[in-house]
Amino acid sequence: MHKYSIGVDFGTLSGRAVLVDTTTGEEVAVAVHDYSHGVMDEKLPDGTPLGVDWALQHPQDYLDVFRVTVPAVMKMASVVPEQIAGLGIDFTACTMLPVTAGGTPLCFMDEFKSRPNAWVKLWKHHAAQDEANRLNAIAAERGEKFLSRYGGKISSEWLIPKIWQTVNEDPGIYDAAARFIEAADWVVWQLTGGETRNTCTAGYKAIWHKHYGYPSGDFFKALHPGMENLVDEKLSRNLLPVGTKAGVISPAASKLTGLKEGIAVAVANVDAHVSIPAVGITSSGKMLAIIGTSTCHMLLGDTEKEVPGMCGVVEDGIIEGFFGYEAGQSCVGDHFQWFVENCTPAEYRAEADKRGIDLHALLTEKAALLKPGESGLVALDWWNGNRSVLVDVDLTGMIVGMSLTTRPEEIYRALIEATAYGTRMIIDTFEENGVPVEEFYAAGGIAEKNPFVMQIYADVINREIKISGSTQAPALGSAMFGAVAAGRAAGGFDTIQEAAAVMAKVKDYSYRPVAENARTYDRLFAEYREIHDYFGRGANDVMKRLKQIKKEARK
Repeated sequence: MHKYSIGVDFGTLSGRAVLVDTTTGEEVAVAVHDYSHGVMDEKLPDGTPLGVDWALQHPQDYLDVFRVTVPAVMKMASVVPEQIAGLGIDFTACTMLPVTAGGTPLCFMDEFKSRPNAWVKLWKHHAAQDEANRLNAIAAERGEKFLSRYGGKISSEWLIPKIWQTVNEDPGIYDAAARFIEAADWVVWQLTGGETRNTCTAGYKAIWHKHYGYPSGDFFKALHPGMENLVDEKLSRNLLPVGTKAGVISPAASKLTGLKEGIAVAVANVDAHVSIPAVGITSSGKMLAIIGTSTCHMLLGDTEKEVPGMCGVVEDGIIEGFFGYEAGQSCVGDHFQWFVENCTPAEYRAEADKRGIDLHALLTEKAALLKPGESGLVALDWWNGNRSVLVDVDLTGMIVGMSLTTRPEEIYRALIEATAYGTRMIIDTFEENGVPVEEFYAAGGIAEKNPFVMQIYADVINREIKISGSTQAPALGSAMFGAVAAGRAAGGFDTIQEAAAVMAKVKDYSYRPVAENARTYDRLFAEYREIHDYFGRGANDVMKRLKQIKKEARK
């Protein structure tokens, strides 16, 4: 009787489960559940308005993913619970929430449901930028060594600024919260009945280090007197490494999912990080970009280096025995979608409707007829701020070279090229600081579905790009870690390397740069880099001044 592992991937707008045969590596079933509440960026469910740069979620949506997708994949494959060896999950990060000592989200409680800081703060919640700025200034003044491990800045997307925002804006919520916890760890808690914390999110998002631990209580006190004992009172020093077992399916989780009690559950992981073994990367020098709404760039290294603007470097953070590096772009597919929804003329919509295709397909078709550089445009990819290498969410988008003859497809192509330039900026920064990038892989919806975009990326970075063989790379990676949590004796594997040898996948084709295009993009990238540094490194802070005026006007 074949054994199977389930991976559950919690994304920005939906969650999905994949059922994988641990003998053959075949993905035999996939089920997706869209979050009922989506991303709450304007108001809470009861109508309470939200401020600028808020992005919240409803934790019930996560429970519904387990309730809907796990039984669905077993039913699709005609698999019985006894055949499931293990389960793993991955999540966007830092996505965090305040809960009671028993794990109940504060937003589930009537007295807190109208208070924004009681809800899940999604990874792209940027309303804690003021706290991030102050944290970085205080850390620099104190000479805190941890800053260098995060490229010189802690992002507003991470755990501590989000918690500090709660202290500043609603101290009652801070006091009521027994724990502040990553959603990744919270959903594992709902499966096992016990709280665990993973080293991946702690290392990349909560300023934790394998050898030095968290920053001192004195540092947290310098942020706010009430936060001096944050770690011991509301976080945890008991962290479990990825690739280990968090616990087993509890009776309550068995009823929720249809899984058998006692099935192994892997320690929580991050969506980007867990995708590394899913494409077969188990050694250093290979970068994986997960390209979708945003992009995360993951890279294994043999040594710990300081790289400006990286999101972090964590020993054993991705795979045991390596230093895992992370960088990223906050806006990729998001700003392609923004353009389609807000800037496409009626005539284009009519043409797409007449031909029975969507606007992305139409614009891609028209943009593909252009040569590199033909539009005369260069754009900055900061429509949702800059994650790497500038680590500044107050930066905004820009297009240079517009004229009265500029066509929609030229802008659309320029936005695509901008994201490729941003990726090249990340690669170059790693290599300039002693972390080699010898191979490049891509996964995610855009990588799998849009050859036009991927060819532009290959031309811009001037490297071959290998593509994930799975349409659900994070879920596949989670299933692999679930199989490792189960162990070989239960039908899984004893190491992630063993799991990758059977379950990892890459497509049988790749994208290779076209020499002529690469030469043109070298010239265009030089222009991108100049405006990137001019507007992003302090020479001209007009973007931040405009954003401040916007905030004042909305008060």
